[in-house]
Amino acid sequence: MPVGSDAHRWSTFQGERILVVAARTVTSTVRVLEVLPSLLRGDDRVTVVFAYDPTSAFNEGVLGLLHDAGCRVMPWAQLGDIAPDLILSASENIDVPEGDCPVLVLPHGVGFQKLVPDSRSARDRLSGVVPDSLLESGRAWLAVSHPAQEEQLLATHPKAAGRTLLVGDPCLDELVASRARRKAYREALGVADHQRLVMVSSTWGPTSLLGTDPDLLPRLLAQLPCDEYRVGAIIHPNVWSAHGAWQIRTLQAAALDAGLLLMPIVHAWRPALVAADVLVGDHGSVTLYGASAGVPLLLAAFGGDAVPETAVHHLASVAPRLDPRGNLRQQVEDVVREHTPDRYASVAARAFAEPGHALARLRTAVYHLLKLPERSSPPPAPLVLPVPDPPAASVASWQVTTDVTGNSAVPTITVRRIPATVTAYGENRPESATCFTHLSCADDERDLRLTESASALVRRDPAPTSVEALAWIGDTLTRLPGSLLASSAVRGGSCLVGLRDGRVVEAAVTGPASDAGLPAAVVYACLRAGLALDGAQVTLRIGDLRDEDVVLRLRPALPSG
Repeated sequence: MPVGSDAHRWSTFQGERILVVAARTVTSTVRVLEVLPSLLRGDDRVTVVFAYDPTSAFNEGVLGLLHDAGCRVMPWAQLGDIAPDLILSASENIDVPEGDCPVLVLPHGVGFQKLVPDSRSARDRLSGVVPDSLLESGRAWLAVSHPAQEEQLLATHPKAAGRTLLVGDPCLDELVASRARRKAYREALGVADHQRLVMVSSTWGPTSLLGTDPDLLPRLLAQLPCDEYRVGAIIHPNVWSAHGAWQIRTLQAAALDAGLLLMPIVHAWRPALVAADVLVGDHGSVTLYGASAGVPLLLAAFGGDAVPETAVHHLASVAPRLDPRGNLRQQVEDVVREHTPDRYASVAARAFAEPGHALARLRTAVYHLLKLPERSSPPPAPLVLPVPDPPAASVASWQVTTDVTGNSAVPTITVRRIPATVTAYGENRPESATCFTHLSCADDERDLRLTESASALVRRDPAPTSVEALAWIGDTLTRLPGSLLASSAVRGGSCLVGLRDGRVVEAAVTGPASDAGLPAAVVYACLRAGLALDGAQVTLRIGDLRDEDVVLRLRPALPSG
């Protein structure tokens, strides 16, 4: 790339200063990429060089991230061939080349709150602190989000005296600024208005949430009915880098098939956090961000590598703990009911100072270190987060539980559905004279064992004609002789349910009927309970969400054969 003594011969933009971004891990590189465009917007005086440092155990994915962002990259080993005016990094563990240019280190989380393995020795070290040798050189500057972090540093690293810059936290500022777009984020994630979104956040390492309880995600999905809840996961980039996407997706295959919203490795976790109704977390920074932004919190893990007297340690003393073997749904409902918006205000006050001004303060610091006057343009303000891409596949099979209550004239049928792939992680209710359980599969279910075992089969296409629906029902029941019924929504708003004995039931639902699985569950329950199907009026209760009126009537039977 055009840098160095001969650069003027090749460069289109003749910058006065060279700013080097140290790209060492995905976590640290993302943090710089998120803030740098706002700091240098429209300024051709600064040439930015992205230097890739491959020495981290978590370097996997850095080059792909830089290339996807359109960055030109040079090897870290060639950094000595240029004369940078500032090195900017969100990774403190870098080997800075000789020279006198300043080094500005941004936090890639919240403060200095975790002990991590030291790659230079067999000991642990405080995350976020540069080596003493760099502090002694007088070149290092550590950006902090709260004055208490400077006090913490001085107690453990006296050589950091006078080397901190209070800038605040741009990530929290963005979370707060984006609250008005919460509905858009939920819609993009496929979360309906009547559903609660439970986000699960795990940092990295053996004491993290996933390190201590890797089955929590499928257990949550097994205990939170999918008509009433969505479950998502935010997994630290170091987990992705160390183990790979294939390993993560293989280990969480049941949860993913059950509709888990697995956030991509970068960016999308922030709008997901704004969209969340509940956060289940550990001692990672995402947990502290969520609590500080006002999200109800359950702590599922808290490792001994968390540093005492820090904000996250204070959070652990006031946040409720999740009993991983208890009733998960009840705990989620309790924490929502008992939460107040200012519950964690004291925690946020220990972690974040000068809210809303982090980008402006950081721009001032960068230009001061570059020895350039700031542009006359207004200081940057927190940006509203972009809408994320949908990160989950559709659920294709369910274990359906129906409870029949009330009188036989207008019975109430309560339907709860759990994705079939996680039923082994839940508790099965025994059947009775009024409670029934069956397997229901959509026509795009890929696991033939489930399809061939299903009592109810459901067509996904929400807009076929009645003729098309009846043809599909007949073909499906013929092809899969183990099923009891097949159901399809039809154009016009009703649903047709074909039975094994040839009868066809038309179900008219007062609410949206595009999900043919719910009328199918009503018909199944009526069959098991011995209720009438022709002219019957039923109250469909969808978990604890809402009631719909359903009218059933028989139509001409399917042609035999």
